Amino acid sequence: MKHSDTDVIIAGGGLAGATLALALARVAPALRVTVAETFPLSADALPESYQPSYDARSTALAWGSRLIFEELGLWSRLSEHATPIRQIHVSDRGHFGATRLNAKEYQQQALGYVVDNRWMGLCLMRELLSTDTQWRAPAEVVDMKSSEQGVNVTLKSGDEISRITAQCLIVADGGRSGLREKLGFQPSHHSYDQNALVANVSTSESHEFTAFERFTEAGPMAMLPQGSPSHASHQSALVWTLSDEELEAVLAMSDSNKCQRLQNRFGWRLGRFTKIGECNHYPLTLTTVDEPVRPGVALVGNAAHALHPVAGQGFNLALRGLMTLVEQFRLAAEQGRSPGDFQILRRYHELHRPDWQQTVKFSDSLIRIFGQTPAPVTAARDAGLVGLDLLPGAKRLFARNAMGIGGRRAVINHPGLNEQPDRHQHGISEHE
Repeated sequence: MKHSDTDVIIAGGGLAGATLALALARVAPALRVTVAETFPLSADALPESYQPSYDARSTALAWGSRLIFEELGLWSRLSEHATPIRQIHVSDRGHFGATRLNAKEYQQQALGYVVDNRWMGLCLMRELLSTDTQWRAPAEVVDMKSSEQGVNVTLKSGDEISRITAQCLIVADGGRSGLREKLGFQPSHHSYDQNALVANVSTSESHEFTAFERFTEAGPMAMLPQGSPSHASHQSALVWTLSDEELEAVLAMSDSNKCQRLQNRFGWRLGRFTKIGECNHYPLTLTTVDEPVRPGVALVGNAAHALHPVAGQGFNLALRGLMTLVEQFRLAAEQGRSPGDFQILRRYHELHRPDWQQTVKFSDSLIRIFGQTPAPVTAARDAGLVGLDLLPGAKRLFARNAMGIGGRRAVINHPGLNEQPDRHQHGISEHE
């Protein structure tokens, strides 16, 4: 490989960028990795202890994502504050259709987990600061040009501009920074003409480690269990789909009126809603980039694809893509090839593309099917939900998608990894 300041520079040190950096440190330690992050970072700034916050944002991790974090040696710590999802209840408001998934049916401890984003980030940072990963923080990648060394990356920190040469730039800063478009990538956007309101809520009845996917005439909503990994609590993470007018009305309400509106929409499966925390919201858009790789640069995470949140597939899809990229970078390092070699990046895209196509189709079809109100459509989808309970093969396929084990699994095993999970303890065979 040609001489450069670093081999891989990652634009963005959030969950996707930090996970990629840790995976490269574990799986391909010969590669020099630099992370550019807009927020200052130092070991002294990390808290010594962690206290969960009621208003913290969280992420649903599929079972397949747990297996990945096990391989990276992170799960033992991450699981300290990971609430298991042992059942998933899918229903159609006002109609008889419903289906239920239970981890015991598949000989699993859980179908997935709910993890506080702050806790996940803290676990990643603690691990990363013990590796040879280099940090440029605070710094933002603002441009990239091809060069004889691979790519010439421009960094901005305050009013200062600096440059660094690398073999490959990975854009992991989400879809809002503008870097993706500045580099010439053309994302496709499909607006759902709705917004997601996210907040943590308390209910009079315990969730019993059940996640609810509730489809209503006004849009889907999800309730994800939160709290202790061992004792079911009364707190859940809410994802509530609202139109522009509804969102404006709900945000203007008192907390008690918000709870009442939520009660009317969700129902009484968790008893009475007793508290709602800080409400955040954002417009819902399906964003994809058909060709997320070019010589010397690749998009990952939300920069490559952003999904509707109701099925909880976004970060899990991104994580599987990251591991596929790490797999190809490991092979490149073993072969003495540059990680920015277009053949390497194109192979990554070819391997990951069927997974993201299937996941996007699965997520988007749920929204489209349950967003229709004509009687024949509602009757058909209710029959479909009942059919999932009655037909083991269909239900198993649905469960595989929900658990994040339906697609290809990257081979990232390496002698330096701390933990090696039993690949046969999936409950659902990978060959079924």
